[in-house]
Amino acid sequence: MPRRKPTSIKDGKKANLKSSFNALVYIPRFFKEIWRVNKKLFLLSAFCRLIGALLPVVILWIGKLIIDEIILQISLDNSDYHVLWTYVVIEFGLIVLSDLISRAISLTDGLLGDEYNITTSVTIIKKTNQINISLLEDAEFYDKLERARSQTTGRVALMSNVLGQAQSAISITTLVAGLIYFEPYLIILLVLSIIPSFINEIRFSQRQYSLARSWTSERRELDYLRFIGANDKTAKEIKLFGLTDFVVDRFKNLSEKYYQLNKTLAIKRSSLGFLFNLLGSISYYAAYVFIIYRVLSGVITIGELTFLSGSFNRLMKNLQEFFSKFTRISESALYLKDYFDFIDISIDSKAEKDVPLPKHIQHGFELKNVRFAYPNSEVDILKGISFKLQAGEKLAFVGQNGAGKTTLIKLLLRFYKPTSGEILLDGININRFNIAEYQKYFGVIFQDFFKYEFTIRENIAVGNIEELANLDKIESAAELSLANEVVSKLKQGYNQQLGKRFSDGMELSGGQWQKVALARAYMKRAEVMILDEPTSALDARAESEVFGRFIGLTEGKTSIIISHRFSTVRQADRILVLENGKVLEIGTHEELMENQNLYAELFTLQAEGYQ
Repeated sequence: MPRRKPTSIKDGKKANLKSSFNALVYIPRFFKEIWRVNKKLFLLSAFCRLIGALLPVVILWIGKLIIDEIILQISLDNSDYHVLWTYVVIEFGLIVLSDLISRAISLTDGLLGDEYNITTSVTIIKKTNQINISLLEDAEFYDKLERARSQTTGRVALMSNVLGQAQSAISITTLVAGLIYFEPYLIILLVLSIIPSFINEIRFSQRQYSLARSWTSERRELDYLRFIGANDKTAKEIKLFGLTDFVVDRFKNLSEKYYQLNKTLAIKRSSLGFLFNLLGSISYYAAYVFIIYRVLSGVITIGELTFLSGSFNRLMKNLQEFFSKFTRISESALYLKDYFDFIDISIDSKAEKDVPLPKHIQHGFELKNVRFAYPNSEVDILKGISFKLQAGEKLAFVGQNGAGKTTLIKLLLRFYKPTSGEILLDGININRFNIAEYQKYFGVIFQDFFKYEFTIRENIAVGNIEELANLDKIESAAELSLANEVVSKLKQGYNQQLGKRFSDGMELSGGQWQKVALARAYMKRAEVMILDEPTSALDARAESEVFGRFIGLTEGKTSIIISHRFSTVRQADRILVLENGKVLEIGTHEELMENQNLYAELFTLQAEGYQ
């Protein structure tokens, strides 16, 4: 598996403080999304935080009044504790209210975070569906998708942190006002204790993000190595080929490199963080000594001592937390940028989409001098392909591996655009049709079809998911593909869970999975049917029966078949033979046998293998 060279710590230094602040511009858009998710929960959370922000200074003030009242009552001959007990009851009520508010904030944040998590996950899934296959198969783009997808939890934490910052800002403002009212000089010590630590945290959070971003593909490889090293689907080959040490060594080497880079960064961050926090502690005790001196000098009361020391201590912790959260917010905002960058990817809308698709194909497809090279490759896979696929015709693609058969299908399905040349449907360039409507035109089963770990009913209905509730249609499709034979052996029939991911799931054989996948193609009466090596895992008898049914069902339908089995291929109306990305020959089975070219050679070789 080729890898680009990972970015080092020195490379990470290129990211600077400015980029951290620039990323904060995404915060307002982020909260607009949260607001749309659930306005009532958002407002409730904001209200609770407002109350929670005011409570600390109120509680400290009540504490001051209690101590001053105690001292006053000690000095009086006729003590009256009514005011004192009133203060105590008020303080008790405020403490209870503070706990209630704190729990309400946690509850609303959790619920709001869950709803936002669901919304963004759906957004990413839908956006991925809109993006061209050519982008999804690009490694660099996939890294961007991976960052957008993997930071969901971080975005939820960002929401809590930003709301918490607003709450802290109000608390800090009230506490600062209290300090300024009594001892404004304490603000200078406060600034000295906090600012250096804040700058240090910002700098290292930026470098942490740079390291994580530069290692996106490597971390994806680590996840892949974990998967193949401990998975039931790979266990047989891992054991048989003795690959455990190879996988372990590769995993350890790659993870050790990342560990060392992260370790270096963490040690520096912790060391400098300790020094700056030490400065904060010195500043706090300098302020504490100053307050004690003012009490001993008779300038302030014992109650005011309690209020000032408590306010300064709480304010310093609040500021430390505020700046610490700010660094986490700026770091998370960088990841937020990855999310919005992905969501904002422009979808190619230059194609004319107003041309309606023909209800039924009248003439067919025509490829005119189509050439194609995959993105970031200079090698042409298709080199001037030209042919016609008539309406209602069954055309088979034949050629050795790498000849361009599946690539040709991808172009017909508009997963990619030709590098040059054009593909026409009834004389109109296929790029002029709405891509979603155009792709609905096709019923396709690929050789590398996906095995959904759903029920067998859902697996078949994937071919036309709108018919999920139509059991008659699902059973009919299963019968045509011979999947009904698979269903008859399952305890729960069409409701049987497939795959080993779930406790009651069952794994099917390759041939059984292929019958289930084939049933998907029969779930809708598509204008064009494409089968790309659809029966490679079936035995000869099952394959013959499947294709016999396919030929009958698609009578008058436009169809494309890719297969290495010539017993299947010869049933097509015509056969297109590809070699090195070019059309070598095209014709009926009989015509191609008479040509004595590649098709005749391959057919003869395969026939001899069965003798």
